Amino acid sequence: MEGITKLKTGNLVSLSEQELVDCDINGEDEGCSGGLMDDAFEFIISNKGLATESNYPYQGVDGTCNKKAAANHAAQITGYEDVPSNSESALLKAVANQPVSVAIDAGGADFQNYKSGVFTGECGTSLDHGVTAVGYGEDDDGTKYWLVKNSWGTSWGEDGYIRMQRDIDAEEGLCGIAMEASYPTA
Repeated sequence: MEGITKLKTGNLVSLSEQELVDCDINGEDEGCSGGLMDDAFEFIISNKGLATESNYPYQGVDGTCNKKAAANHAAQITGYEDVPSNSESALLKAVANQPVSVAIDAGGADFQNYKSGVFTGECGTSLDHGVTAVGYGEDDDGTKYWLVKNSWGTSWGEDGYIRMQRDIDAEEGLCGIAMEASYPTA
């Protein structure tokens, strides 16, 4: 959502994850225990926006919805689109236009201990973590990759990002990156 807001307004605004944790409690979203990106988009649409990170800061624990802080909307979306499942080429087309929310399997030690380089480690397709595919490229040795922003802070990976191998011989992509992808529209 930050990406589409930047593309539409020219302003990069840090938006509140905590508002989603505390206030988006319908459907399958379960605060810090996880949820679905499309459910979060539905909440943002029905809520008519999302507050800034500074207005509703991240706490890292489930809390009670602060309706006063949540009422000060900094960005809105009008809808969202799902990227066709199990198609890295469809994901590539979407990422060429804007950042895309993707679900991945981040439960393995290889992923969790990633430091740098193009990630080619072991991971499955038990989707358990939401990240943002923000770009793609090719390493000096010709390895194609996705550039992915994680939410674990700048001390993880390459300043909070991971380069994940793309165009692997599996329709779901490495760590399931092409299985559940969607992006907001504004």
